[in-house]
Amino acid sequence: MKQADPLHPSDAAHIARRALPLLDLTDLTETCTSDAVEALCARARTNAVAAVCVWPRFVALAGRVLAGSDVRIATVVNFPDGADDTAAAVAETRAAIADGADEIDLVLPYRALLNGEAATARTMVMAVREVCHDRLLKVILETGMLPDIAMITQASQLSLEAGADFIKTSTGKTPVSATPEAAEAMLTVIREWGGTRTVGLKVSGGLRRVEDAATYLAAADRIMGPDWARSATFRLGASSLLDDLTRVLGSDR
Repeated sequence: MKQADPLHPSDAAHIARRALPLLDLTDLTETCTSDAVEALCARARTNAVAAVCVWPRFVALAGRVLAGSDVRIATVVNFPDGADDTAAAVAETRAAIADGADEIDLVLPYRALLNGEAATARTMVMAVREVCHDRLLKVILETGMLPDIAMITQASQLSLEAGADFIKTSTGKTPVSATPEAAEAMLTVIREWGGTRTVGLKVSGGLRRVEDAATYLAAADRIMGPDWARSATFRLGASSLLDDLTRVLGSDR
């Protein structure tokens, strides 16, 4: 994503205050350790972010560290490859929920979609939705691997129709992650969604600066309205964005 121009300090502080409670503080590095997860959870609690997002093997640990806080625990399934094994994705989801996950971030089998096998993608989302029950289901479209806005739109519509509570841009594991163009296409689908339940957007992959948060918040404000972006409908998934938000805010918190 092209870097946005620096914000005026007062504008940057405003964006940082808006963005902080929308943050899914994330560590999905291959070298993540228990100590790193404990530190992540401590930062999440201190800064009152929306959630942490960790590997499934760390869900129970995150639950213990965050006990008594309002920070939610998210984890990933079918991650990062977006395979088409529905049974495996369902098993991962059951195990994560048993360990205490509040939110499931499922990678859509996007290669199946690219191969014209939309039914395979739909089946997986529906099956995971069924075992999620009241847990939040976010479906990762891996938009950087989809060839155009039409395919991003199709993946968004399919995911919402199959039961997603959120659609999410990216795993952060591909050369192209979140882009404003993809997010705007997804927001347009959400705006036109005809279902009765509330659905939202998670932007993830490559967000590092308060200006990145400003770009996506501005898109949400423009397409969905200025009061729409809240933790129930809009998340920013990042590992390093928190550093810039806290730098901008300093002691003004």
